[in-house]
Amino acid sequence: MTPTELAPRFFVAVAVILIFCKIVAWLLGKVGQPPVVSEMLAGVLLGPSLLGLLLPGVQAALFPPALYPVLYVVGQVGLVLFMFQAGYAFTAHRVTRLAGTAGAVSLAGVTVPLLLGVLLVVAAGDAVDIRPAGVSIGVSAVFVGVALAITAFPMLARIITERGLAGTRFGSLSLASGAIDDMVAWILLAVVLAFASGAVLPAVVTVGGAILFGLAAWLFGRRVAAAVLRLAEPARMIGMVGLLFLVAFYTDEIGLYAVFGAFVVGAVMPHGVAADRIVETLTPVASALFLPLFFTFSGLRTEFGLLGDPAVLLFALACVTVAIAGKFGACWGAARLRGEPQDVALRVGALMNARGLMQLIALNVGLEAGIVNASLFTVLVLVALVTTLMTTPMLSWLDRRRPVAVPDPVLVG
Repeated sequence: MTPTELAPRFFVAVAVILIFCKIVAWLLGKVGQPPVVSEMLAGVLLGPSLLGLLLPGVQAALFPPALYPVLYVVGQVGLVLFMFQAGYAFTAHRVTRLAGTAGAVSLAGVTVPLLLGVLLVVAAGDAVDIRPAGVSIGVSAVFVGVALAITAFPMLARIITERGLAGTRFGSLSLASGAIDDMVAWILLAVVLAFASGAVLPAVVTVGGAILFGLAAWLFGRRVAAAVLRLAEPARMIGMVGLLFLVAFYTDEIGLYAVFGAFVVGAVMPHGVAADRIVETLTPVASALFLPLFFTFSGLRTEFGLLGDPAVLLFALACVTVAIAGKFGACWGAARLRGEPQDVALRVGALMNARGLMQLIALNVGLEAGIVNASLFTVLVLVALVTTLMTTPMLSWLDRRRPVAVPDPVLVG
């Protein structure tokens, strides 16, 4: 399709995506699910799993293959803006005397699901078609392990903020643990992709680039962001978006991916009226317009019809079980071993168990790299949906069974 033919298709597709996401969000909002969960589910329903199954002609006309790269690029813009806001929100909450416990929870929350995922794939062997041709079982096993180890930090931050839990012990602990968890998981994913390519250089570039980036952010990040914030409008907004996209480009190029760089830019940006205004301007655009396009892009590549294969379905159920037992169980256990009360440990486990958006990003990265096939993609999307959908109901159930005091909300700015 030519660009002039593709443009009107894009506009129609975006209108359909946004309207459908709003309908699903309205329906799921009645049972307490956050908008991000609704958008995940809506994206899957617009793909071959439902719309393509019931009305294949309509689905093909709305989302021709030529449209996929456009949805991917525009969705990436939404991810970058959303992660920028997540980083800024993370540093809005002061986390004190939690380093040891957060480190223990994060270590357990990465290590246990990673090992269980590896063991599951090795045990399944060639009995399940989850590996593209030419990909070793070791690469597939570690990729699944990393995917199960990921926590949906942006959604976790959103749930904590929306429910007024930012000042609670378990809210602060979950935010700190989730940030460490995702940083480690992204680095592990980059290493897996490097090994899958059969080249040592990409892994060296990722590790070296990450160290260089970390030092630069630590030494100069806050000063650079503060200098941009001192600019007058509209130069301030242009400068911040330019800085954000340049950092996203760098982290993408070294294999840490754009979302990680965007989170760091938000985390180092000094809080104040000017910064609040930038975040308040960019976040609604990202959440309402761009982010649903990423979910739809992921949904278009998810085929739940593949679960009709008994072997794939059994593997999917095993993956869901391992994911919940590994993440929820490990984080709960680590928190208890560190002396946290049962009420805190259970809520930390529930929050850390959600994979959501971050697992979808990892899956798309793996699919683009050729180490994930359609069956494994669908299985892990199911894991992301189940673990994310269960988070809010579990927290509500815990609130009824084991209520804890929630502090009054504090305005940050």
